[in-house]
Amino acid sequence: MNKDSKIYVAGHRGMVGSAIMRELQRQGYNNIITRTHAELDLCRQDQVEAFFAEEKPEYVFLCAAKVGGIIANQSSLADFMYDNMMLEMNVIHAAWQNGCKKLEFLGSSCIYPRLAPQPMPESCLLTSALEPTNEAYALAKISGLKYCEYLNRQYGTDYISLMPTNLYGPNDNYHPEHSHVLPALIRRFHEAKEAGLTEVTCWGDGTPMREFLYVDDLANLCVFLMNNYSGNETVNAGTGKEVSIKTLTELVAKVVGYEGKILWDTTRPNGTPRKLLDVSKAAALGWTYKTELEEGIRLAYDDFLNNPMRAER
Repeated sequence: MNKDSKIYVAGHRGMVGSAIMRELQRQGYNNIITRTHAELDLCRQDQVEAFFAEEKPEYVFLCAAKVGGIIANQSSLADFMYDNMMLEMNVIHAAWQNGCKKLEFLGSSCIYPRLAPQPMPESCLLTSALEPTNEAYALAKISGLKYCEYLNRQYGTDYISLMPTNLYGPNDNYHPEHSHVLPALIRRFHEAKEAGLTEVTCWGDGTPMREFLYVDDLANLCVFLMNNYSGNETVNAGTGKEVSIKTLTELVAKVVGYEGKILWDTTRPNGTPRKLLDVSKAAALGWTYKTELEEGIRLAYDDFLNNPMRAER
């Protein structure tokens, strides 16, 4: 990309999209176009086609998505599949129709099988069954990355995909039921500290292992790959390090300053037992993460404290 290339960031108000905006601006890219949901409904094919026909972006970062934690995924299976399938197909197809030079599609590590080999290489995609609790979302994301691959193979496009591990950081969703584990823990321990609660109950038994990547590190990789990678196979985005949910919970409590007791509700689901990405491909391309977990949690908590809308999200 040139510094004045016309770049469209789809989903620029979300955690990932806003981080990509920051990274592009930090690196001096000065011709970035965006649209809010009110201005452009990506699930509406006619609106998307009209937007691309008018703007003709040269590069597209497709990070718009309907996302949520275990509860949201389980209770809104049809919504998660429909919204994600529609918006990604509309954007990718319209980009191709209008001569977009390069598109980068962002998915999720949940595309890999529930019992995939650990750490999970890109090649394990579609080798066995998915995790049932987020199957609808995973199927939509798999379809998006495969459509990019098929356009490359059939029409010679240069469309790539990137599969991040669990993300956190500025502009995260802190909703008590619809958020992912790390922002949910930040909110829960903060509110417990404010209320003077002597104990907090967390879901599951704390044994699942998870990997976490600070969102600004992901954004740096997104721009790096747009400039340095072409290929049909997706690229994993992570740290290559994992931590148990129990350890994570204790670390969040420490950062927030909550000193009460932590209990576990084993009637609640754990989700996938382990989700560590093999990040050797990104490393071989010359990229590695910068933000360690405790530092990232402190930055995320600062964002939470300075986010006046956190109670409504």
